Amino acid sequence: MQPINYKCWSKLIHKFKIFSIYTIALFYISAGVTHFTNYDFFEAIVPPVLVFKSEIVYVSGVIEIVLGLLLCFKKTRHQAAWGIILLLIIIFPANLYLCFYEVPKEALGISKNEAFIRLPFQIPLLIIAYWHSMDKTSKKFSILCTFLFILTIIYFLNI
Repeated sequence: MQPINYKCWSKLIHKFKIFSIYTIALFYISAGVTHFTNYDFFEAIVPPVLVFKSEIVYVSGVIEIVLGLLLCFKKTRHQAAWGIILLLIIIFPANLYLCFYEVPKEALGISKNEAFIRLPFQIPLLIIAYWHSMDKTSKKFSILCTFLFILTIIYFLNI
């Protein structure tokens, strides 16, 4: 059995990370555009305590588009990834609202289980954004992020 060529393995992980960056960027750009093309979906998950619902939906859509675009460029990638982390934290209450209240689930036609399964995927998205914010990471962290990226993409392609 031949020993593992770690230099080759590192290059492969780096190439996959670049692939994941562009894939996630496309994901955020797409999600941002969807704020305009499927407004009702996003408006339904804005918690009722927030009064400027349309502004929240449209502004968050613009932010997702801008951050997705900025993620594509090495010069702005670090800032974009941290912007995504901040955005994910800010929009988390909408995911909680979707999970724990019937009104948004009924509006979207999803079950409690579907809403509950969606909730933990914020964690891998945060970890992946953190991975994308750094030029260099440990091999173990990159492998973990690769695994999380694959699972997350599979999940989002199936909803």
